[in-house]
Amino acid sequence: MKLLSKLLGQNKERHTVELEGILSARIKRAGEKRFRNLGVIARKKVTDAFVAYLVDSLQNSTSSPMDVFKYHDSGTGTTAENKTDTALVTPCGDARDVGTQIEGATGNIFKSVATHTYDETLAITEHGLFSASADGTLMDRSVFSAINVVDTDQIEFTYQLTCTSES
Repeated sequence: MKLLSKLLGQNKERHTVELEGILSARIKRAGEKRFRNLGVIARKKVTDAFVAYLVDSLQNSTSSPMDVFKYHDSGTGTTAENKTDTALVTPCGDARDVGTQIEGATGNIFKSVATHTYDETLAITEHGLFSASADGTLMDRSVFSAINVVDTDQIEFTYQLTCTSES
């Protein structure tokens, strides 16, 4: 079976680490007291820019610290996600929110949670996690079905990066 897999280009014996981003959301409408769970709204891989940042950090954590990926931004862009993305397509224009960084359900999950309060009517369709409050390196850009918001609505974004060692 191993020989057949190699001949078909399906060699599962590669020594790889896989990084997968998962974005979940909850919404609290103006006047409501509780958030409503929207569940997982996007599931993708990280950006090339983040992978390059990770490699740089392994060489010099002083100039490329890893604990800076906590700045959440959202927007109205609908262009398909791409691993070469470096920014949101159409940010909503507000300041980025600083997420709380914690370990996820297991030791191989990085988790950042931030809540944004909107001050206008928008159809939110994209989210990004960045290394700085302005510009910075984009770890992951997610595109999803529109979450319509009006003034004072809040979306709580939960981004999880699952790092799986070789199987």
